[in-house]
Amino acid sequence: MNIQTLLSDKIQHAMILAGAENNPEPAVRQSGKPQFGDYQANGIMGVAKKLGLNPREFAQKVLERVELNGIAEKLEIAGPGFINIFLAKEWLADNVEKALSAVNFGIKTNNPQTVVLDYSSPNVAKEMHVGHLRSTIIGDAVARALEFMGNKVIRANHVGDWGTQFGMLIAYLEKMENEQASEMELSDLEAFYRAAKENYDSDEVFAEKARQYVVKLQSGDRYCLTMWKKLVDMTMSQNQLNYNRLNVTLSEQDVMGESLYNPMLPEIVADLKAKGLAVEDDGALVVYLDEFKNKDGEPMGVIVQKKDGGFLYTTTDIAAAKYRYETLQADRALVFTDTRQSQHLQQAWLITRKAGYVPDSFSLEHENFGMMLGKDGKPFKTRSGGTVKLADLLDEAVERASKLINEKSTALSEQEKAAVIEAVAIGSVKYADLSKNRTTDYVFDWDNMLSFEGNTAPYMQYAYTRIRSIFNKTDTDSTALANAHIVLTEDKERALAIKLLQFEEAVQIVTKDGTPHVLCAYLYELAGIFSSFYEHCPILNAPQEIKLSRLKLAQLTERILKQGLDLLGIKTVEKM
Repeated sequence: MNIQTLLSDKIQHAMILAGAENNPEPAVRQSGKPQFGDYQANGIMGVAKKLGLNPREFAQKVLERVELNGIAEKLEIAGPGFINIFLAKEWLADNVEKALSAVNFGIKTNNPQTVVLDYSSPNVAKEMHVGHLRSTIIGDAVARALEFMGNKVIRANHVGDWGTQFGMLIAYLEKMENEQASEMELSDLEAFYRAAKENYDSDEVFAEKARQYVVKLQSGDRYCLTMWKKLVDMTMSQNQLNYNRLNVTLSEQDVMGESLYNPMLPEIVADLKAKGLAVEDDGALVVYLDEFKNKDGEPMGVIVQKKDGGFLYTTTDIAAAKYRYETLQADRALVFTDTRQSQHLQQAWLITRKAGYVPDSFSLEHENFGMMLGKDGKPFKTRSGGTVKLADLLDEAVERASKLINEKSTALSEQEKAAVIEAVAIGSVKYADLSKNRTTDYVFDWDNMLSFEGNTAPYMQYAYTRIRSIFNKTDTDSTALANAHIVLTEDKERALAIKLLQFEEAVQIVTKDGTPHVLCAYLYELAGIFSSFYEHCPILNAPQEIKLSRLKLAQLTERILKQGLDLLGIKTVEKM
């Protein structure tokens, strides 16, 4: 049930009947204050101006034609032409009942799509660090929301698994295996990479072998491909440990690294040249884009093949877009990388469209995000100034959550306490990020994220367990509860019912704009409205009919909180 869409359709139809041209924008929004109704139609004035009519007179014509019988209990014209909509209690109660009994609360998209999500994207032979966190968890939350709405989601982990550095890495893996006379396990990827680089810089024989291995790898040599595959597998098995800890839905089957597109690159460059898009400039092949200007105001040149014949990230991103449309047959492709990649992707996708590799109907979207900052306002680093490993960050989260939960919880078994610590630790790191608008930088603050007050994971997880405790205290028969009817007599009950029915609106915004913070804000508001309802509307000691009605409101709140947190990849626990 998307109330906003329902009301928009009804108001729009009435606007057309009142004389507006096709597809007028009713601009229906949730009201900020109860006295202005539950929703407002704010588009009347703009349409009336185009028609040369007085906005209030046009609003009156719309009210005379709109069909909201049984949905709205009152409609009123306010100010210069706003329409305030007050929803009917009986309609709200009926739709809460339907949401309780329906699969996924009756939420599903009318136009399911195939959507490719490109997120996480770590590099082979390097450990994941905090720089990978935002891409990984924001992308995963959007993937979960899209699937929940009924779309087919293809996760694409665009791993950095190709390039000249692999000659060096293969040569060093060979050296380590020979010296140890056994299969080597990469337990410390960073140390492995550093040692390979040191050998390359200091040993010319080693460096020459590394350069030869690059050529062999790129020409498909079986031995080099086998060694390369070992490096990829060892890296991704370590990364999977991080994904599992983060409760992220990526698996090794979702890896679509740079190497996947490598065979496509020569053909793409030849085609760009044949179409006159790529021209030779000082030995390199360059696409000049009028849409982008350099500092001298001239069309900006984008290199797609270097003088030495090597390809660039732009060429790979053109191939990736082409592959996602042609091979994966997607309707949308979303790429989650930081804001610094914006111009690069815009240029790659512009070339893709100019070449005719994807139609205008294929949506290419860069879901860019800001940086994680320390309290000093600078990029988040270790005290010594180094990059923070993701595994170390999660270890510290568990350590801090353990201290917090041990101070607060005494009635939990050791098994229950361990589950709470893990849920709070990982949930806090994720929620602190997801609750911020992804397009902005945010300050990483342990104290704030582990607080049981405010818009935090511990607060949301506790709100869920608090509702669970209500059901643990009641002996109400489940059949009696299922057969009971919801009756909204108090303002707090009505406010809760409306907020519950706005869940779909929040999820739809996440799927449309890639903004999980909207869902976080919704869940936080829902928890607050429930808390106010619980304070003013007694449940367990209320008369039986009222008790059952309020229990059903509590039941739907519990389910939506759990589902909403699950869409964010955050675990709930039954007791805290």
